[in-house]
Amino acid sequence: MLQSNSKIKSYALETYGCQMNVADSELVDGILKDIGLKKTEDLNNADAIFVNTCAIRENAEKKIHSRLGNFYKLKQEKPHLIIGVLGCMAQNLKNDLLKNKPYVDIILGPDSYRNLPKLMNRHMMEKNSIVDTKLSRYEVYEDLFPKRNEGINAWVSIMRGCDKFCSFCIVPFTRGRERSRSVESIVTEVRKAVDQGFVEITLLGQNVNSYKHENNSFAELLLAVSDINGVERIRYTSPHPQDINVELLEVMASRKNICNYVHFPMQSGSNDILKRMNRTYTKEHFHYMADKIREIMPNCGLSTDIIVGFPGETDKDFEETLDLMNKIKFNSAFTFKYSPRPYTKAEQFTDQVDESIKKKRLDELITLQKEHTLELNSKKIDSIEHVLIEKESKKSSNHWAGRTDSNEWVIFEKKSSNIKDIVPVEIVNATGVILHGKEMVGA
Repeated sequence: MLQSNSKIKSYALETYGCQMNVADSELVDGILKDIGLKKTEDLNNADAIFVNTCAIRENAEKKIHSRLGNFYKLKQEKPHLIIGVLGCMAQNLKNDLLKNKPYVDIILGPDSYRNLPKLMNRHMMEKNSIVDTKLSRYEVYEDLFPKRNEGINAWVSIMRGCDKFCSFCIVPFTRGRERSRSVESIVTEVRKAVDQGFVEITLLGQNVNSYKHENNSFAELLLAVSDINGVERIRYTSPHPQDINVELLEVMASRKNICNYVHFPMQSGSNDILKRMNRTYTKEHFHYMADKIREIMPNCGLSTDIIVGFPGETDKDFEETLDLMNKIKFNSAFTFKYSPRPYTKAEQFTDQVDESIKKKRLDELITLQKEHTLELNSKKIDSIEHVLIEKESKKSSNHWAGRTDSNEWVIFEKKSSNIKDIVPVEIVNATGVILHGKEMVGA
């Protein structure tokens, strides 16, 4: 609990970055609400403002610096206001924040959230900036459970950290080494989420399929979650291609509530670049496993991550990436221009690629992916897809929007169904990344 005479009654929390940041913010919500604080969306009414941040993308950092300037203006009007920076950016840029933003009161890394109430009390007594960014080999927040808003999907963190050390990635330095939660703890959290009305579970980890706790593998964890009554759909992200294996794919194929979808990050189609990235697989192995996924799980939705303009990437390397895309044909792709991150090996490479070349290559890659997405979506016309209704369509209050088992978005006219229902929908058209259909009433 906070001091009895504390002026801190309410807090605001802004989240930037990946799904792990979202899950961590829900954890922080649980911690702060348990000590009696009320959450507010109005910054003017907040006695404490926390920003939970990503350090992977340069643009996220720039946005946070701007937001902190806005918070400082509020602090000048309300001196007791606590400003806190949480998460990966706190871990990565603590020295910069202490030097250039002395008005930031608390800087807290991703392994220190359970210390937040104690540090808030200490700050109120000492009035100085407090930093706690120690990385842990053990912290997985096993006994803490997040506070979630109502929704369809619950993000459930099953492990923390990463041992892969890709040369472009800062995660091992901001989130530490891999460690996994027990199956029992994860199952307990999933049951709580189901009791709260969630029907879809997404298992999260920086390298989710390297999960291992005692003798339990990720495939065995999937089976345990699949057995829980009320779990209609299970997804997971983000995996590493090195840890996708036949056992996992066969488990996925054997259970109806494990989605027919794999996020499969390629990053590059050039062996030279993959080696420089320290991705630990070749393009040949990646292609083989992509084929194996679709062999074991027919019509599986396959998405990927691709970075263009990695240091040393030649025109030939880039053409190899396009060639592998043409051979595999992903349903969707998250595409990025390489940006150097501090402390990573790739930042030290001297053969950085010019920004104009990065932009040209990214534009070409996006154009090709759009063609593949439309081609694969068009093949679904006249098929019946089971769609989990997630929300009202942004373009029409008369239409629902939901996702297929293989992760395509579908828009269809409202009938008698409701949000959270899984309904059969006949696909009648495909426009870009969106499918359009009509609900099969009575099917």
